[in-house]
Formats: sequence, structure tokens, C-alpha cells
Amino acid sequence: QVQLVESGGGLVQAGGSLRLSCAASGGTFSTYVMGWFRQAPGKEREFVVRITHSGDTFYDDAVRGRFTISRDNAKSTVYLQMNSLKPEDTAVYYCAARPWQKTEYDSWGQGTQVTVSS
Repeated sequence: QVQLVESGGGLVQAGGSLRLSCAASGGTFSTYVMGWFRQAPGKEREFVVRITHSGDTFYDDAVRGRFTISRDNAKSTVYLQMNSLKPEDTAVYYCAARPWQKTEYDSWGQGTQVTVSS
């Protein structure tokens, strides 16, 4: 497992942008699949996007075209650039990691709040 710390959340108006960061430590970052998930009040946690150890990405339909995930292996950090934010994007955003050989995420950050006002 690795330790994950998210940052960059905040309050933004609809149509605005935020960039989330997730710094990892304690593992071989370059071998991990990194994902972002979110949980809105009263709802279950849901998948947002992932980036594999080789840089392949996969987005949920709700964010494709608006969000961009990237990683910097030298800094052991994954980023989530969020543009054209909507009130329905309001949630706690979690960073997660799993070794590329596994299917389940086994490391989670503490979450960062993103609030989009209308």
C-alpha cells in the first residue's frame, strides 16, 4: 500500500475550474494504477477516472471531455484538471491506488471537498 494525500479542492462557481493533486509515498508509484472517485452527499462513492501505469486513461461518461487526469512519476503525483464544472460535480473527491496486477484499489486518500455553486 501507499499513502495518498489529496489537495486542491475548494469552492468554485459553475463553469469554473479546479485542479486536484494527489501525492503518493511509500510505494513504487510508477507501477500503480491511479484513480479518482467521488462521493456526493447521500450517494455512494462513484468512479470518475483512472490512469494506468503506462498512461492509458479511462473516464466516466459524466466527466469525459471536461476532466483530464495526468501523472508525474518523478513527483509521485497524479492530477485531476476539472473544467466546466457543474453543481452536480459537488462531492468529496478521493484518490486511490492499486498495483497494476490487481483489480481492487487498496490505498485511499482522505478526500478533498469540491463544491460547485450555481
